[in-house]
Amino acid sequence: MSVLGKVVRSGVRRRKVQTLVTGLAAMMAVTSSVLGGSLLVASAEPFKQAFAGQHGAHLTAQFDAGRSTAAQLSASAHAAGVTAAAGPFPTATVNPQSSADLGLPAGASLPPMAVVGRADRGGPVDDITLRRGSWATGPGQIVLSDTYDSPIEQVGTVLHFPGLPGDPTLTVVGFAQSVSRTADAWVAPSEVTSLTGPGTAGGYQMLYRFASAGTAAQVAADRATVESATPAGSLAGVQSWLNTAQGSDRNTALFVPFLVAFGLLGVLMSVLIVGTVVSGAVGTGTRRIGILKALGFTPAQVVRSYMGQALVPAAVGTAVGALAGNALGIPVLSATAGVYGTTTSGVAPWVDVAVIGGTLGLVTATAWAAALRAGRLRTVDALAVGRTPRARRGQRAAWLAARLPLPRPVSLGLAHPFARPVRAASMVAAIVFGAAAATFATGMASSLNWVQAAKDHDTSDVVISAYGPPPGAGHSLPANVIPAGERGKSDPARIIAAVNAQAGTLKYYSTAETDVTVAGVSGSTAVFAFSGDSSWSGFKLVSGRWFAGPGEAVVPSTFMAATATRLGDTVTLTDHGKEIPVRLVGEVFDPHTQTNEVLTDAATLATAEPDLRPETYAVKLKPGTDVAGYANTLNTSLAPLGVSAGTDRTHGVSGTIVSLDALTALLTLMLVTVAGLGVLNTVVLETRERVRDIGVAKALGMTPRQTVAMVLASVALIGLIGGAIGLPAGLALHALTVPAMGHSAGLNFPAQAVNVYPVSELVLLGLGGLLIAVLGALIPAGWAARTRTVTALRTE
Repeated sequence: MSVLGKVVRSGVRRRKVQTLVTGLAAMMAVTSSVLGGSLLVASAEPFKQAFAGQHGAHLTAQFDAGRSTAAQLSASAHAAGVTAAAGPFPTATVNPQSSADLGLPAGASLPPMAVVGRADRGGPVDDITLRRGSWATGPGQIVLSDTYDSPIEQVGTVLHFPGLPGDPTLTVVGFAQSVSRTADAWVAPSEVTSLTGPGTAGGYQMLYRFASAGTAAQVAADRATVESATPAGSLAGVQSWLNTAQGSDRNTALFVPFLVAFGLLGVLMSVLIVGTVVSGAVGTGTRRIGILKALGFTPAQVVRSYMGQALVPAAVGTAVGALAGNALGIPVLSATAGVYGTTTSGVAPWVDVAVIGGTLGLVTATAWAAALRAGRLRTVDALAVGRTPRARRGQRAAWLAARLPLPRPVSLGLAHPFARPVRAASMVAAIVFGAAAATFATGMASSLNWVQAAKDHDTSDVVISAYGPPPGAGHSLPANVIPAGERGKSDPARIIAAVNAQAGTLKYYSTAETDVTVAGVSGSTAVFAFSGDSSWSGFKLVSGRWFAGPGEAVVPSTFMAATATRLGDTVTLTDHGKEIPVRLVGEVFDPHTQTNEVLTDAATLATAEPDLRPETYAVKLKPGTDVAGYANTLNTSLAPLGVSAGTDRTHGVSGTIVSLDALTALLTLMLVTVAGLGVLNTVVLETRERVRDIGVAKALGMTPRQTVAMVLASVALIGLIGGAIGLPAGLALHALTVPAMGHSAGLNFPAQAVNVYPVSELVLLGLGGLLIAVLGALIPAGWAARTRTVTALRTE
């Protein structure tokens, strides 16, 4: 090993605290940055691979067959900007029922199905991938999409379509996947005729690819082009590929802004720590630098030796951080790839290279700037200069502190930072990062708890469940498969009468759930139909208002994105073949599902489903009412109806929120620990430099307890200043990150999700900087208190 290498190794071993702090800071920065960058880049890769391989549709358009012809729609393939088109394909929206081979009661209703007639699964647009079985090429055959939400899993399953002319049946011959989600099922074009009739809604589907469709504005322009190239009023709905792509990685996208924020904090903290460590090493090793130069070290070699002492632990921390970031990212990326049948090699190599290279580059530049002073020192000056600060530095602060009505050890400690203002500033900066991270993490936890509460949206005291088979039916069905005649079988009037008869009832509402289709949107849309005053139901509004009657609805932002609508627009729901227009009056925050949903008055669906009955009843009690006693009395009245009331409203916690909470705790702990170690490193330097002064103070009668008080007082003011700056910095970071998380997942967060800090919590967080400073200074304070007076006086 070269002499320079031995000097570097000696410095790394001797400065254990500095080495640990540098390594942890680099690991923190790289872990967050690799994880955030990999999720940002690679989370969309499976969708992009499948979309490119299938020549996915940039725009899926649904047209009204009564206002357009196949020839007119075919001509739109030559509109300006269109590079490829497929169709028109005949479509039908049907309501299938199960057969005995599903293991379900005969006549059980399945979710509504958007069926498209295609003779071939290939083509210039939306080249469908066949997963199992064969393609539908003849009558009586149907291929199901893997996105169709039903219990059907086997080829050969028979579907019935009662109410259509001739009561047709179709046999499932295969399962396929369309990355553009253009349909729930496919049949031969001639088969669509048998699926249309008085009880169905039909039309045409066109699939387009455009020269420019990378942004929402470009897709909107493309839609306008299609609309102008087709008969007026014939375009019933569209689906943008951008919304499909966003929905494919919504959960993953939530992590990205959060991890970017922590990555930014980590990188800045790493730069700060490295600069502080190297500057401190140079400042305390002035005599050592002089000896090295006297032995023949050139200025460049001295600079490289101190840079190496920072780069060695930083490189180790970078390697560990890269491994951790890759390990945490691979499971998420693999799950996303499995949805599209693609493969993932994990984190993109260039992300690792960029993060590792960027971190080491910043560390190298910072270490070089801090070590440059060592190379410029003259040998004679370095050998002659002591470590004690110049006599005049900090004298005014010491004079003022001595006149404060405080114990003398405390006043001495308060004056210490002013003797080394640059070093004190670095401590303040470290504490600012730690306090900002703690503030940010606390706000993130509160915001995520708010999201969970919004997801549960349960403000009732008692819930009555009227859903399910009657007692003794002997079968249990998936939530989206309900036997005909068993949905809400109990008489709603008798249930409401029982609720009204209870003395403690304050208010109530009921909810029914059904599935409909929306023009231009594949898959079913869940409709929650409310009866009674449901304005207190606990759903959080982002904008607009709660619906006031039939024909109005509130929807989540995901629905408006999928249907390219906004508040005030009218959308058409197709329910059992009947078209129902509803006006959107409010945007609700409801992240519990990635599918579309509509919340409306039950009377909205009365023409299509006159027998739709509530499945749950939510009851709010008068203040002071015994909830358990109320439920017991109510159950006595409900027993003859075969339903029951309960007070247990325990909800499962979202796995995404659990993961975010865990990552928040881990990354915050790392960042606060690094901040505390940064304080520890600086206080160790200060204590070693002042060891002779401490010996003199002890010789004059300072006790070990007073010595601890003096050291802790030297960081108290720094901690308060750091906390005062870190608190608003953390608040600002939280205010930027939470809305960005929502936007990346296609959700809009209302102000209530951001303004989550109570005043008492803000006061405690403001004192967090003081806590970090005191904890970081405890170990060197104890060391100073235990130092023997004679040993301290002999130290130079």
